Amino acid sequence: MAYWLMKSEPSAYGWDDLVRDGGTEWDGVRNNSARLHLKAMKVGDEAFFYHSMAEKAVVGIMRISREGQPDPKDADWVSVQVEPVRPLPKPVTLKEIKAEPGLAKMELIRQSRLSVAPVREEEWKKVLAMAAAK
Repeated sequence: MAYWLMKSEPSAYGWDDLVRDGGTEWDGVRNNSARLHLKAMKVGDEAFFYHSMAEKAVVGIMRISREGQPDPKDADWVSVQVEPVRPLPKPVTLKEIKAEPGLAKMELIRQSRLSVAPVREEEWKKVLAMAAAK
């Protein structure tokens, strides 16, 4: 299983929307690197749901429920289906992530504008521990 981080502005589509809907098509991604990441996702992979813009925090975990296919809005791009797994006990903010030396190489920090990024297993575990320790 691989791990990912996927960003969304909560005013456009937030964690509560995903939970209410029971899943969604993760589409509208328009970045070549992010497209490659979407293509690499497999059913069962898990992703952090990250609220971008004002909140800037990891708020939940979702699962990839269908692998990449052409984005329904533009077939030159890729979309996947996701479903909620669980909220984090406490959100982990970008500020907290940046302050944690063990997360210094996390793509969220290295390529901050990337809306879909891989997360290494040790980073995944560290963020989960941070969420539980608050």
